[in-house]
Amino acid sequence: MSTSLSYSFRHCPFSWLLLLLPVLLFSCEGTDVQQQSNQVPAEVFVPAVRPPYVRPASLITALEDSSSHWVDSVFNTLSPEERIAQLIVVEAFSNQGPDYEADVMRLIKQYKVGGLIFFQGGPVRQAKLTNAYQAASKVPLLISMDAETGIGMRLDSTVQYPFQQLLGAVADNGLIYQMGAEIAAEFKRMGMHVNFAPVADINNNPNNPIISYRSFGEDRLDVTAKSLAFMRGMQENGIIAVAKHFPGHGDTEVDSHHDLPVIPFNRARLDSLELYPFQELIRHGVGGVMVAHMHIPRLDSTENLPSTLSKPIVTGLLKRQLEFKGLVFTDAMVMKGVTKYFDTGEAEAKALIAGNDVLERLANVPKAIRAIKKAIANGDITQEEIDRRCKRVLTAKQWVGLDKYQPIDLANLQEDLTPATADSTNWAIAEAALTLLNNRKHMLPVRQGKGLSIATLSVGAKRPTVFQRQLKEQAKTTDYVISRKAGARETARLWKKLRKHDVVLVALYGPSIRPSNNLGYSKAARQLVQKLAGSNKAVITLFDNAYALNQFPGIEKSQALVIAYQPHYQAQEAAVKLLFGQIPARGKLPVTINQHYVYGDGISKDKPLIAGP
Repeated sequence: MSTSLSYSFRHCPFSWLLLLLPVLLFSCEGTDVQQQSNQVPAEVFVPAVRPPYVRPASLITALEDSSSHWVDSVFNTLSPEERIAQLIVVEAFSNQGPDYEADVMRLIKQYKVGGLIFFQGGPVRQAKLTNAYQAASKVPLLISMDAETGIGMRLDSTVQYPFQQLLGAVADNGLIYQMGAEIAAEFKRMGMHVNFAPVADINNNPNNPIISYRSFGEDRLDVTAKSLAFMRGMQENGIIAVAKHFPGHGDTEVDSHHDLPVIPFNRARLDSLELYPFQELIRHGVGGVMVAHMHIPRLDSTENLPSTLSKPIVTGLLKRQLEFKGLVFTDAMVMKGVTKYFDTGEAEAKALIAGNDVLERLANVPKAIRAIKKAIANGDITQEEIDRRCKRVLTAKQWVGLDKYQPIDLANLQEDLTPATADSTNWAIAEAALTLLNNRKHMLPVRQGKGLSIATLSVGAKRPTVFQRQLKEQAKTTDYVISRKAGARETARLWKKLRKHDVVLVALYGPSIRPSNNLGYSKAARQLVQKLAGSNKAVITLFDNAYALNQFPGIEKSQALVIAYQPHYQAQEAAVKLLFGQIPARGKLPVTINQHYVYGDGISKDKPLIAGP
């Protein structure tokens, strides 16, 4: 015993009790001290620090990992009904006024819908609405857009890229990847996360009323390669790409917006053609697939059943056989392709039973939720399955960064959405797509001999066009403009004037900036084009859907014929450069138009055209 301890015992008779007291206390069961000691772990041990979320390279990888704390924590705050609502995407416009905006806000606040799909409006208005909607939402909203040509397809004062038929004429798929990357940047700047693109349909039917110029073309390998480039451009820059319209909407003559198309092909045909791009996109990690409203009896013989509501197609074919692990979206649930035979609510319930993850653009949200709850009560689908899909949607939200949601910064928004790089990409694509189909007697490039009289004619315009203004910078021209609906007298007078010129540079336009299935020319206007094609003096450039050549009998007789596909100013200026030999012709027809012009046609040179003898 130490000196100090001996000292304490000698001078304090009860010191030995002090030493025994802790032993006595800890040996007594049920004492306060012991109860406190049993509670120590809960008060003393610090919970393990969770590692920060590391965003996987692909959405598919993220969806296969069920260990997200953020997903679980958000999911646990949701009622069963709110978990259903997370599978619902409703439409939103930024040009419909306060009453419409209040209706959207009501769906967000009252029903806790999972996402929005924006349509027409303006970028600043949409950004302000997005901030307001996100602030009001219990769970951050997944914001999407059907923007096959970029946000300019929906929003004014923003960049619009070409439709896919024009892209189908381009040999360099790197330009398509670049376009996808730039669209992704625009989406991020606008606080959006999902683009319903690319169109992976193979359009091999010239009479297709809905796909047509929205497809990359008729060749399955080209469509696949270009779809992959577009998809990678978006997804490698953080935006979810959604390939559409599964299992392939290219060979139809019915618009599913207005009726239910019937696809008669068997599985062997579908495997060899329509399904091929989807198979490859799935193999390379596309994040989403949109299912079309089509009746395919060879895959599901249920009468009048759209593919969207078919379990053999959605679950059996897409999920099991093709092993798609991403998000399955329905096409718009307001389209006649689904509403013609199924009531609102019933259709949404059947779509979830079929295997879709996300219901897009509903006509009646409360009615749909009630029908889905009834389906759960009836045992048609389980709440556990709804919960699983809800977690998949939440996982996608985390992958796009909504676990760290930030409002859209409105400063310099307009400028940020119109970068110089976008214009450069549009220029490069327009020049690469120009397709030269005729060049008889070396009509191109246009030669400017002394005394040569050159006329320009824009058919389908009200005033001189970009094409004509640019031509005037290259040569002395006399310019004419005529309506698509011109009558016989007007065209006859114009023909008399045009006959006096040595060369007539003709531009054909449709009714709008986007390509058309029907240009709507009058009989007299078509006959004027036919006369010009039969002369030995016309160079004709079509600034519209390549299939529109079929609306001009005899156009194959023209001395020179160019397809520019769209009337964007870059395409019009690029066509002028081609006509005067400043750039080469490199485009190839992505589709067969008729017996005169088939897939792959195009007089192509690696250098600008050289004038012949």
